[in-house]
Amino acid sequence: MEYGLTTPALLFPAISLLLLAYTNRFLTLAALMRDLYGKYRANPEERIKAQLHNLRYRIIIIRNMQVFGVSSFFGCVLSMILIFSGWLEASKWVFGLSLGLLLVSLALSLREVQVSVDALSLQLADLDAPPEHPEGNSPPPAL
Repeated sequence: MEYGLTTPALLFPAISLLLLAYTNRFLTLAALMRDLYGKYRANPEERIKAQLHNLRYRIIIIRNMQVFGVSSFFGCVLSMILIFSGWLEASKWVFGLSLGLLLVSLALSLREVQVSVDALSLQLADLDAPPEHPEGNSPPPAL
């Protein structure tokens, strides 16, 4: 395998797009969290509180995704600097480390998607439950 200056540079567009996607996810969740927080302050419900805890967990995951993504980007730049300096072997090790950091970032992204799907499943669980009826009233007959 030929290793040169262009090898770490190949990851620049991919990492940049990932960081942009991570930032968009973060901003969307932050806005949702602020909205739910306002609703919770006006009417404290346990379901809203549970949603806020889930969002807090997801935001922490996204922060870690960003940390590992930026660290991977930093490693690619450092690798290029080491190539310029003539330290080819050190550059390869730093580039390998940056690939590992990118892999961790992607794994965290997968985890965040799983948590997101679980949260949506909980949100929609009440659709599957039979409707509640006040005491003394029988449910309407099935057609």
